[in-house]
Amino acid sequence: MKNKALKIVFMGTSQFAVPSLETLAGSPHQLMGVVSQPDRPRGRGRRLQPTPVKEAALRYGIPVLQFERIRDEQAVQGVKELVPDLIVVVSYGQILPADLLQAPPWGCINVHASLLPDYRGAAPIQRAIMDGRTITGVTTMLMDVGMDTGDILLREEVPISDEIDHGGLETRLAEVGAKLLLKTVAGLSAGSIRPVPQEHDKATYAAMISREDELISWTWPAREIHNRIRALSPFPGAYTIFQGERLKLYRSRVLEESGQGQEGIFLFATSDGLVVQTGQGALEILEVQKAGKKRMPAREFIKGYPLVQGSRLSG
Repeated sequence: MKNKALKIVFMGTSQFAVPSLETLAGSPHQLMGVVSQPDRPRGRGRRLQPTPVKEAALRYGIPVLQFERIRDEQAVQGVKELVPDLIVVVSYGQILPADLLQAPPWGCINVHASLLPDYRGAAPIQRAIMDGRTITGVTTMLMDVGMDTGDILLREEVPISDEIDHGGLETRLAEVGAKLLLKTVAGLSAGSIRPVPQEHDKATYAAMISREDELISWTWPAREIHNRIRALSPFPGAYTIFQGERLKLYRSRVLEESGQGQEGIFLFATSDGLVVQTGQGALEILEVQKAGKKRMPAREFIKGYPLVQGSRLSG
């Protein structure tokens, strides 16, 4: 069956969704409108700033709708008035009500940054890195009223290297997701994709990142701390306490040799940074940020804040 050009409403907010929007904008399908979260104050001046998806939509001349609550009757009606064949949701940030999910004849599809049913929820990329996973991926699914519980359409695996952080992996998954989305829409319009129910008994949940997740404990093994640091880089950043203040950690390296001493003790400096004893093994800190300062290589940080052997980082 020949692919049919569909009328699509795109719903998204964060940078992760931008490649998907751009891919649809360059396709034969017709974007009837984009729905994004309201502008929020950002930066030092706290001036209202549009979402990355809104900025992208305006570049393409696509009408943008913004609602404080998508579940409000006015919001639902506003989307319905665009009369879409299909709604595409990518990192939108709100749960869609049942009457909106049921409105388009082709349904609502979502691009999710994990291999469902693994890592349902708000933080699948960060949690996969934290858990030391070596493979993740992207899933497209038909949405239902549950949290990432809908039938699977397509999936694609993506490896997680030992050095990649959340920012780098998110960029890669966004690119893969955009291509998978276009393939999914084409398959749906051609009738060549059969939705597959998820194995709900195998589901895991990726909870939203909390403040408690950001504080490093030096009693953890070096590998676990390394995974935590890269899972939270570049935002919000893992941290330890140095001289009574927060010291954010953005890059690290697990050392093969194990150091000697109490957890959190500074062992020695290297050409790239500083080595700290952990609960199991030693960790080399490569990039940091002191409160009120810019991110900097750890070797530069040491020049401004000399550490003596035996100095301690706490957490």
